[in-house]
Amino acid sequence: MKQAALSIVEALRAAGEPTRLRILALLQHGELSVGELVTVLGQSQPRLSHHLKALTSASLTERLPEGAWVFYRLPGTDWARALLDRLFELVDEASGDFPNDRARLEAVRRTRQASADTYFSSIAPDWDRIRAMHYPEELIEAAILRTVGPGPYQRIVDLGTGTGRMLALLSDRAREAEGLDLSHQMLTLARSQLSEAGITQARVRQGDVTATPFDTASADIVIVHQVLHYLEEPEKVVREAGRILKPGGKLIIVDFASHNHEFMREAFGHRRLGIREDAMSFWASQSGLKLDDVMRFEPPKDLDQGIAVLIWSARKSEEKKDVAA
Repeated sequence: MKQAALSIVEALRAAGEPTRLRILALLQHGELSVGELVTVLGQSQPRLSHHLKALTSASLTERLPEGAWVFYRLPGTDWARALLDRLFELVDEASGDFPNDRARLEAVRRTRQASADTYFSSIAPDWDRIRAMHYPEELIEAAILRTVGPGPYQRIVDLGTGTGRMLALLSDRAREAEGLDLSHQMLTLARSQLSEAGITQARVRQGDVTATPFDTASADIVIVHQVLHYLEEPEKVVREAGRILKPGGKLIIVDFASHNHEFMREAFGHRRLGIREDAMSFWASQSGLKLDDVMRFEPPKDLDQGIAVLIWSARKSEEKKDVAA
């Protein structure tokens, strides 16, 4: 983790200003939008944008555009994060502006939570209806945990994170976890859920699950939970997961088995009526992954319109191979 002296000097210079230090202290508790930082710090947006630009240029923050919004967060696990962790071991956050900043941050979080609650209330009936059609969620999640294994892992990636439930479920098994989703509303909900649970090592960002911003061979575990049936070309997600997995890394996919409930296309926006096992086998092979035996969870027997849930796991070879075009 050794770093050039000039980079360290630039980082220390960027952090060595009162407002910037307050910004960094706030970002310890999770990513924040520019507007949220304006509310907490009581400073103008142009002024804060100037400070944020300096911090980002010095690698002390990461800038994440999200539609009309821009979020900022601390870096993940590189030298800059190590520097910040050591810095805040020395800073007395019970003094100065820090306590008032934290109190205002809690007010901002309550506002964010209220917005998330309103959105979730609007979609909850559909979620409840779908959950009633398949095997109990808590038992499926227990199977996911067994499939993932105890870890600890360096990095878990959740493609199509939605509410962030998989990040919350797996957060204690990785040093770093990150979720990706296109929906700003879903990301707002995920941030609120993670914040309420006090989970700081899991983060989310906006992006396309078929063309992610993640480095090749950067994840130990990739999970894709109830996403593929919404997509026109789900094989692209499997291929992208294969790209970002480290050699020996594991892909876990949870989705509906093939079914004939046509009403789910119009009622819930499903593009595919479940995922066929032969299709998954082909996609995995084309992506340089070896599938394990699939786990199948049958719906409750008393349902007329039940859907089975499948859990696939696939391993990326330890050897480097070219993925088929």
